[in-house]
Amino acid sequence: MCAQIGSEPFFPEPGRTPAEAKRICQSCEGRIECLEYALTHDERYGVWGGLSEEERRSLKRAS
Repeated sequence: MCAQIGSEPFFPEPGRTPAEAKRICQSCEGRIECLEYALTHDERYGVWGGLSEEERRSLKRAS
């Protein structure tokens, strides 16, 4: 799904909210796989699987 949308919502500029990307991710069938990819490959920027950079860091610290 995100391939048709482009990367802009998933990499918001500093000070902008990732809300649009998170909304898109909520209805995506590949959300879990996307998040797993980001965690496995240490993606540090953007929204992946519905989580922001900070949310992924928190998730990794908790595990």
